Amino acid sequence: MGQLQSRPHAERPAVRIIVTRPQPQATQWVAQLLALGQPAAALPLLGIGDAPDPAAVAEAWRRLPGCALAMFVSPSAVERFVALRPAGLAWPEGVLAGGTGPGTEAALLAAGVPAAAIVTPPEAAGRFDSEALWSELARRRPWTGAQALIVRGEGGRDWLANTLAQQGARVHFIEAYRRSAPVPDGDGRAVLRDAIAAPAAHAWLFSSSESARHLPALAPGADWSAGWALATHDRIAEAARDLGFGRVERVAPSPAAVAAHITRALQSARP
Repeated sequence: MGQLQSRPHAERPAVRIIVTRPQPQATQWVAQLLALGQPAAALPLLGIGDAPDPAAVAEAWRRLPGCALAMFVSPSAVERFVALRPAGLAWPEGVLAGGTGPGTEAALLAAGVPAAAIVTPPEAAGRFDSEALWSELARRRPWTGAQALIVRGEGGRDWLANTLAQQGARVHFIEAYRRSAPVPDGDGRAVLRDAIAAPAAHAWLFSSSESARHLPALAPGADWSAGWALATHDRIAEAARDLGFGRVERVAPSPAAVAAHITRALQSARP
C-alpha cells in the first residue's frame, strides 16, 4: 500500500486592500502595505484643496506662540498648515501639537515639530479619536484661560473644541484646506471596476465617514453585501454598514495594524 499523503489546505485568495485616504496619504499607505506583503491600491474618496484664505493661515502661524495647543484633525491639516508657514518661522517652544492618530503624529514629525511637543493617544489605548486625545491633554495642564487652535478643513466635528471651551479655554479655528468630492484617475476607475465585479476579493479601508459617503456617487447601484470594509472608528464603521457592506470590522489606523488584521482574518478563514 502506498504511503498516505496529506492534502494541503486550500489557500484563500489574497484580498486587495483599497485605501480611500486622500492623496498623498493614499499612495504612502499603499507603499507601506505592499512592503508588508499586502496587495493594495489607492482610490481616494476625498479631495483636498487649497485653504479658502491662505493669508489667515499665515496669520495663525504668527499667533501660534500665544497658544497652548494647536490640534490637527488629520495629516492633511498638518500638511496644508505647514505648506503656508511664513518664511523663518519654526514650531514655537511650549506649544503642544495634538492629533488623534499615528498618521497625524507622523505628519507632525515630518514637519519638524519636536516629538516632545506632540500629544496623541497611545497605541496601547486602542482608540484614536478626540475623546482619547482629550484624556491625554487633560493630564498635561489646566486649560482655564489657555488659547487653543483647531486646524481643520471647512467645518468638521467640534467635540474637542467644545470640551476645551467647557474647561475654560479660548478656542479658535483655522481652515487650512477645502474638502471636495473625489475625481478618480484612470487607475482609480480601474480599481473601482474590479471591486464592483469582485467585491469579496477586496477590503475597503475607510478612514472617514465623509469618504465612505462619497462611494455611492462613484458606484451607483453597486451591491456591497459580499464586500469587506475596515473602519478606523465606530462612526466610520456605521457609515460602511449604511452602504450595505456585509462585513464591517474595526481596525487601528496604521498600515502595520491593517496588514496584521488582514493576515489574521485570512488565516482564520482557511479550512
